[in-house]
Amino acid sequence: MSKAFDVVLKEHQAVIDQLITCSDAIEAASVMLVATLRQGGKILLCGNGGSAADCQHIAAEFVVRYEKKRRALAAIALTTDSSILTAHANDYDFDTVFARQVEAIGNEKDCLIAISTSGNSKNILKAAEAAKLKGLPVIALTGCEGGKLIKQASISIVVPSKVTARIQEAHILIGHWWCAAVEEVFGVSNHA
Repeated sequence: MSKAFDVVLKEHQAVIDQLITCSDAIEAASVMLVATLRQGGKILLCGNGGSAADCQHIAAEFVVRYEKKRRALAAIALTTDSSILTAHANDYDFDTVFARQVEAIGNEKDCLIAISTSGNSKNILKAAEAAKLKGLPVIALTGCEGGKLIKQASISIVVPSKVTARIQEAHILIGHWWCAAVEEVFGVSNHA
């Protein structure tokens, strides 16, 4: 193993070890996600770049399955419809590309997971504002110091790192933990 890889692994492990400081917020978010799905709501997710990929990854785990066979669960990554994304960015601006989708399909039974490693992405902040206006709770998944996003959120999980790669690694671990927690509640189904 090269020294550089060893350093990365040590940084990664240090961040993962520090997630214990976020455990109450992570657990509260899982309870919120279960409540959302129990009442027939949808989980909406938004993020940019690697966080957009995480949105798609987490949504797929909810809709298809994580580890257990069970019924499909409603989750939508707002990052995936290229026609909506490009039309909105062209006709309006990119800052409101996710807010517009929350306005269109979000309702008070739903929940928004807003992912931003810095917590300051304008389009994520606008999506959180739109969610609050429609009565959706917002789970902020961020890093650094949490940025402006934590002020918009019902629950904030701030990964204790300033390194984007380490924050994203922790985000997908948290997303997987949520999927496992949700599957514990919804269990095995004949509809799988």
